[in-house]
Amino acid sequence: MRFVLIGGFLGAGKTTTIARLAGYYQQQGLRVGIVTNDQAADLVDTHSLRSMGFSVGEVAGACFCCHFDELTETIGRLGDDQKPDIILAEPVGSCTDLVATVVQPLVQLYPDRFQVAPYGVILKPSHGRKILGNEAAGGFSPKAAYIFTKQLEEADFILLNRIDQLSDEQVGELEDLLKDRYPGVPVLKFSAREGTGIEALVQLLDQQGAFGQKVLELDYDIYAEGEAELGWLNASLVVESEVPFFLDELLTGLIGQLRSQLAESGAETAHLKTIGMAEDGHGVANLVSSDSAVELSLASDCQTRRCDLIVNARVATDPEELEREIRGAVTAVVDRLDAVVTFRQVQSFRPGRPVPTHRMTTPS
Repeated sequence: MRFVLIGGFLGAGKTTTIARLAGYYQQQGLRVGIVTNDQAADLVDTHSLRSMGFSVGEVAGACFCCHFDELTETIGRLGDDQKPDIILAEPVGSCTDLVATVVQPLVQLYPDRFQVAPYGVILKPSHGRKILGNEAAGGFSPKAAYIFTKQLEEADFILLNRIDQLSDEQVGELEDLLKDRYPGVPVLKFSAREGTGIEALVQLLDQQGAFGQKVLELDYDIYAEGEAELGWLNASLVVESEVPFFLDELLTGLIGQLRSQLAESGAETAHLKTIGMAEDGHGVANLVSSDSAVELSLASDCQTRRCDLIVNARVATDPEELEREIRGAVTAVVDRLDAVVTFRQVQSFRPGRPVPTHRMTTPS
């Protein structure tokens, strides 16, 4: 199987990119399996990709590096069921050191099972400009920014995503910042949302050779502390009303309410995402930084009296405070729609210290 790992920070656009790649490969007659990854269950990305008709396995409870055996077992189950030609894997957006802990273990332990593609990392423009430009108000602490820059450092190539939302001047500025910080690393201008650059991306991924070789010099104390600064929340709930409401209005209203509340408290957003699933359709809304706009990334264009809602939030704040903000925002938006909400499950926490199953410091 061809193994394709697409990395990048929280909100960089990994899920949209993987969906775009999966659709492209399927049009070429190839069978595709997808593996998503999160620190907890109830992942918006998994539900979103499955709703598009893709075959998806999920590794929950820790990153790929810490649950390496579960990653290979999940791929095995997809292989038994679907016999995919290509596996597309999306790691947790706060993880780095993936060459040493995922790519090289696959290469060295399973040489006859996997053919590993070049490792691509997506640049998130909203935080990339601030962090790579060393702006004083970079959005995150130096320890969290350390993870952001280390992710890019181990890339075989970098995807400069969201060019459809940037001016030519902004794209040029980001290209210059990347070339200064990571000289010699190919940079592909790309729009996951519109598909611009998809053929060039596939050509990069189809390359053969000694890729996935950049084993990082990494301070795991800084890495662990940077991850732990992020409050993590996954929630599942049900919204019901006697009167039909617009599902997309609920989704964008919720993300917009959270954006306002978190801005007032001074908490920097890494990523907010919610999916609503109703009988007649499903939709997704998200926010990728505190100063970006709310985006309806998938419109349902439907009305409903009942929907299942999953909310994922990654914010630089205390997890208990994040849960209070989420519950307050949901209640406020649901009240405006004359609906009622039932919380099924809420998990809020800080990620634990990463302890990789394997770490190969000498590339094959």
